[in-house]
Amino acid sequence: MVSEGGPERPAAVTHPDLAALVSVQLRSGDGPIPAALERGEPVDSADLLREERWPAYRAMALDSGVRSSVTIPFRRSGLTVTLSLYSFRPGTLEDAPHGPARALGDLAVTCLVRDRSYRAALTELDQLGAALRTRPVVDQACGIVMHVLGCDADAAFGVLRRVSQTTQRKLSDVASAVVDKRGRGLERELVSLSN
Repeated sequence: MVSEGGPERPAAVTHPDLAALVSVQLRSGDGPIPAALERGEPVDSADLLREERWPAYRAMALDSGVRSSVTIPFRRSGLTVTLSLYSFRPGTLEDAPHGPARALGDLAVTCLVRDRSYRAALTELDQLGAALRTRPVVDQACGIVMHVLGCDADAAFGVLRRVSQTTQRKLSDVASAVVDKRGRGLERELVSLSN
């Protein structure tokens, strides 16, 4: 299960019966997954038949044939991944938090953090690309405003920015409108916004 601090917690399971075990824990807020998230360390139950904690989870697990479980949390960069292992026999998962399961969880959280960083970089790249594509139009509009108002480039950009903010339109849309009209008919509005 993956958690980024919000209400949504996507989970992947290897068997349909296990999905219900995850759901009952998230719904009730009680079970090994919530406990591992709260403590930040592995939570296990060597034998659910003798377990006294988590009654709803315990009943569903035993009904599914699960006798033992362990949930291992992994935290990095604001992301928490929990890896839960289940066994049909008691006492078989005692070493799981230290063996291959630990390596698998470390790999999963590392990959998810890298993926999140990669997606953020792509989003930023798209935003920078859009800014570069609109920059010539904004520069042209600044030139028109400079000519109409007789001001410098910083003041002209400030006027365009104020128009954008007061009309709740994108700066590039405001600039396109100024360029399309070539400043004609905008003199009075631009003068009032320059003050």
